Amino acid sequence: MAGMILATPALAGPPFLSDDPDPTPYQHYEILIFGSGARTSGDLAGDAGLDFNYGGGANLQLTATVPASFERPRAGLSSTHLGDIELAAKYRFLDQGDDGWSAAIFPHLNVPAGPGSGDRTVSLLIPVWVGRHADDWSFFGGGGCAINNGEGARNYCLTGWGATRDIADNLHLGAEIFHQGADTVGGYALTVLGIGGTFDINDNVHLLGWWGRGVEHPDQTGRDAGYASILFTF
Repeated sequence: MAGMILATPALAGPPFLSDDPDPTPYQHYEILIFGSGARTSGDLAGDAGLDFNYGGGANLQLTATVPASFERPRAGLSSTHLGDIELAAKYRFLDQGDDGWSAAIFPHLNVPAGPGSGDRTVSLLIPVWVGRHADDWSFFGGGGCAINNGEGARNYCLTGWGATRDIADNLHLGAEIFHQGADTVGGYALTVLGIGGTFDINDNVHLLGWWGRGVEHPDQTGRDAGYASILFTF
């Protein structure tokens, strides 16, 4: 089934599930140490790991994410294993400046790290994200579809839209709505309403947080989910 777990924050523009078209600046780095989780009918599952972004070109971001996944069922044994490794590249093909719209394509390849890791399926997600900055507001969203190979898996599409506002020079808060189709045969689609934000401790250290509420098939896909990370930029 589709799960409301932030399996890898590179899926989105941290801390949100939806992304924006802005890549990591050229020859700059972004490193996130993150943790996420979702609760479904008393069961808890999530990820913790490292997300690495590098500005490989003027409009190009290269991404690698390595998570450790955990499951804490209400009944049964808990487990922890290496999650799927994600490799991605964001290319901004439209940039109209601060007052116009921008757009980027952001393909993601999820690869099982080995026996016992993730769901042991290879998937390729190809979304397009758009966005616009206007005064203290930023608007972002888009979506795409995934080729999801493996026993019991199925192709799916997703879309998400959100907005953030600069509350202060170092505080940015926002909200989003996100939808994803079922990614397994007999699974369930999910729709999530989320709120999140970023607090800049200084130019190089930032705190990110997000909380979401499932509003479609919550017993199967998750009623509540959360994400927190510390971001280093340099």
